[in-house]
Amino acid sequence: MALGLAALLDDVAALVKLSAASIDDIGAAAAKAGTKAVGVVVDDAAVTPRYVQGIQPARELPIIWKIAKGSIRNKIVFILPAIMLLSEFASWALTPLLMVGGTYLCFEGAEKIWEKLTGHHEEDKPAAVEAGGDSEKTLVGGAVRTDFILSAEIMVIALNEVTDQGFWLRLGALIIVAILITVLVYGVVALIVKMDDVGLALVRRKSTAARRIGRNMVLAMPVVMVVLSYVGTVAMLWVGGHIVLNGIHELGWDPLYDFVHHLEHNAADWAPVASGFVGWIVNTFFSAILGFIVGSVVVGIVHLVKQFTGKHDTHADQGA
Repeated sequence: MALGLAALLDDVAALVKLSAASIDDIGAAAAKAGTKAVGVVVDDAAVTPRYVQGIQPARELPIIWKIAKGSIRNKIVFILPAIMLLSEFASWALTPLLMVGGTYLCFEGAEKIWEKLTGHHEEDKPAAVEAGGDSEKTLVGGAVRTDFILSAEIMVIALNEVTDQGFWLRLGALIIVAILITVLVYGVVALIVKMDDVGLALVRRKSTAARRIGRNMVLAMPVVMVVLSYVGTVAMLWVGGHIVLNGIHELGWDPLYDFVHHLEHNAADWAPVASGFVGWIVNTFFSAILGFIVGSVVVGIVHLVKQFTGKHDTHADQGA
C-alpha cells in the first residue's frame, strides 16, 4: 500500500511538473505571439477614445466596458475558431490572409497621413448618446465592428508567430493573447478617457502639489492624444509594411526582402555595439516606407472608386 501510494504521488508530481512546463510553454508562446501585434494594439488604443467623446462622463466607463466585452467576444467566439481551423486545414491561406490584413493597416496609416497633408478629412462629431438608449447601442455596435477588423489582425499576427507549435499550445497562447491584449487596450483607453476627470478632481484639492499635478494632467491630455495618434499611424505602417515584406518573401518573391535585410545586416555591422537595435531600426524604417507606398496605392484606388461611384450616382439622379 505504501509503495503504491508513493508511486501515485510520484505520478502526480510528474503530472504537476508537466502541467507547469506546459503553462510555461503557453506563456512563452503567448508572449511571442503578442509582441508582433503591438502596432495594432497602439492603433486600437488610439482609435477607441473617440467613441466616448462628447457623451456624459457617467456613461464613459460603462460604454468602454460594453465595447471591451464585444472585443473579447470578437476574438474568442468568432475569430479564434476560424483561424484555428485555417491553421489546421488550410495553413497555406494564412500568409495571403495576413498580407490582406497588413495591406489594410498600410491603407489606414497612409490614409491618415494623406488626410493631414491635403487637409481633407472628416471631422469627428461628438456623440449624442442617451444612457442605455438606441443611440448608445448604435455607438457600441459601431465600435465593436471597427474592433473586429483590428482584433482579427491581432489574432492572425499572433497566430503567425506560433504556427510551429502544437494545436493545444497554439489555442492556449491565442486565448491568453486575446484576453491580455483586450485588458491592456481597454484598460489604457479607460485610463485615457478618465484622465481629465482625475486631473479636475485633483485641481479641487486643497494641496498645492495636488492642484499643480491636476492642472498638468488636464493640460497634458490633448498632447497625449495627439502623440498617441501619430505613434499609432507609424505603428500601422511599420507593422503592415513588415507583414507585406515577409509575405511576398514567403510567397517566393525575394528581391525586396533581400535588399532590406542586406541593408539591415550592413547597418548592424557598422554599429556592432548596438547591432540588434540598429538592425531593427533599419528594418522598421524600410517596412514603414513600404507600408506607406502600399497604403498610398490602395488610398488612390479607393479614391478613384469613390469618385466613379459618386459620378455614377449623380448621373443616375439626373436621369431620374
